[in-house]
Amino acid sequence: MKVVNVKDQVQFKSEKMNKVSLFDSDRFFCDVYCLEPGQIQKVHVHEGSDKIYYLLEGKGKITVGSEEKELSAGQITMAPSGEVHGVVNHTQEPLVMLVFMAPKPQ
Repeated sequence: MKVVNVKDQVQFKSEKMNKVSLFDSDRFFCDVYCLEPGQIQKVHVHEGSDKIYYLLEGKGKITVGSEEKELSAGQITMAPSGEVHGVVNHTQEPLVMLVFMAPKPQ
């Protein structure tokens, strides 16, 4: 059984948002997204896959469909299949999120 200490996996990149893979299978993935202040995940869409964003540290503006809301540590949201989604770290603090997606895009 694989056991991961999530805090040990947090790694930032100065040039762009960093995705750190924790678990990956043919059907599912779980990543840690690490965003420095000002970094973004561009708005995009996945047909046939749902994505969960769970904020561990910091705050971020999350877009799902036509809505954008500020979420903070301890909050979670879902981007259903076919809905545009993305993230902006609009603060001066680091943003760390767990991201789950299933089924895994091909």
